[in-house]
Amino acid sequence: MSADIQVGIVMGSDSDLKIMKEAADVLEQFGIGYEVIIASAHRVPHVTARYAESAAERGLEVIIAGAGAAAHLPGVIAALTTLPVIGVPIRTAALGGMDSLYSIVQMPKGIPVATMAIDGAKNAGIFAAQILAVKYPELQEKLRAFKQKMAEEVQQKAEKLQRIGIKAYLEGRE
Repeated sequence: MSADIQVGIVMGSDSDLKIMKEAADVLEQFGIGYEVIIASAHRVPHVTARYAESAAERGLEVIIAGAGAAAHLPGVIAALTTLPVIGVPIRTAALGGMDSLYSIVQMPKGIPVATMAIDGAKNAGIFAAQILAVKYPELQEKLRAFKQKMAEEVQQKAEKLQRIGIKAYLEGRE
């Protein structure tokens, strides 16, 4: 697998960058190339349309789109491309991200968007890697190792809790 750009990370506002960076971090961890842009479905719909319509011909294979509030960005992109689109609802002040979640998850028939949890950009990056792993076997191995490492970390924590007890564990003592 080359480090060519394979995943597009799109967000509606620069205020989403702190969350969406988590997807970029995961992609880097797996050696997956990506690009990051800001393109609002409402404020610059022509930019969003051009981006979505040209994504496949530019070599993208998956798009991760994060948006808050009305959160139309993932759905608009999904309507304009045949690539898989992963939506990341961004937490909002007014409704805690439920508005974003409902806007992304309630897509009409024929326009699917895989929707992550509120602020779930890390899982979006992992899911993008899993989609790409269908085509790139070396990614399957990296994902297996990633999941094995997670399992080992949980087991170590469980053993530590049993060894030192609840109180010491919560106080961070050995």
